[in-house]
Amino acid sequence: MPSQQGSPTVRRLRLGQELRLLRERRKLTGAKAARELGWSPSKVSRIEAAKTMPSAEDIKALAELYKADTEKRDELFALLRDADQRGWWEDYDDALPEEYTTFLGLEAEATIQRNWEPQIVPGLLQTEDYAREVVLSVSGISRITHSGVRSRVEARLARQQSVFRRSQVVQCRFVLDEPALMRRFGEPSVMREQMEHLLEMSLMPHVSVQVLTMDALHPVNTGAFIHLKFAEFDDVVYLEQLYTAHFVDDLERVAGYEAAFDHIRSQALDEDESRVLIQRKAMMWRG
Repeated sequence: MPSQQGSPTVRRLRLGQELRLLRERRKLTGAKAARELGWSPSKVSRIEAAKTMPSAEDIKALAELYKADTEKRDELFALLRDADQRGWWEDYDDALPEEYTTFLGLEAEATIQRNWEPQIVPGLLQTEDYAREVVLSVSGISRITHSGVRSRVEARLARQQSVFRRSQVVQCRFVLDEPALMRRFGEPSVMREQMEHLLEMSLMPHVSVQVLTMDALHPVNTGAFIHLKFAEFDDVVYLEQLYTAHFVDDLERVAGYEAAFDHIRSQALDEDESRVLIQRKAMMWRG
């Protein structure tokens, strides 16, 4: 079962952020700080961007250069210790894209997750059989071994445990386009079980599921996205495409995605009406 510890990914980002803020308060550029320490400018940049893990000696040198007080130094070393831990998702590094494992690390500390999904049932709400069929569906365009399929499905189930069994509850808000309930993956029995599971998940107190019907106004033409909110970190939007994925962290663009989600949600059925529709889809898959 995934650990309940804080996410090392977020700790690494916070550590880099704190070091950047300390440098800027001393009116130092990254290049100037690097010269003072005898480092390359890229080393300072990569540490601040959480692309390189600093050593304890690196933190000590930076803290001395930035004249950090004892309390701030203790905070930096605590972040370093936490950042050096392994996240559960790192067990699946060989099977998952790097951007997705980064996303899992961020998701582990999100307080609110807002997910628009126009094509499939979102990963957090998938059954094991449905998840397997979704993974297998890409085999026609991407080589994937039997063990690779197994690892991806296991990672999806581990992700669900990580989010829904956290000690600090995360509020999950999903809006699905109606075709996502009608697109078949596997046998009809797989789809029926998935619809029934979706109904069960929608009854959880911290989960909201709404459906945008085919005849509803669709004010925003966009693909799937996940908007993550944090208690101590700026919002991030995750976008996944066929072969690539990337993050949006520009505050203005993130605000645009937040507005887009609100627009789509406002046109969707409310939660009770959505359950009625999902129940009808479950009956449809009974044949």
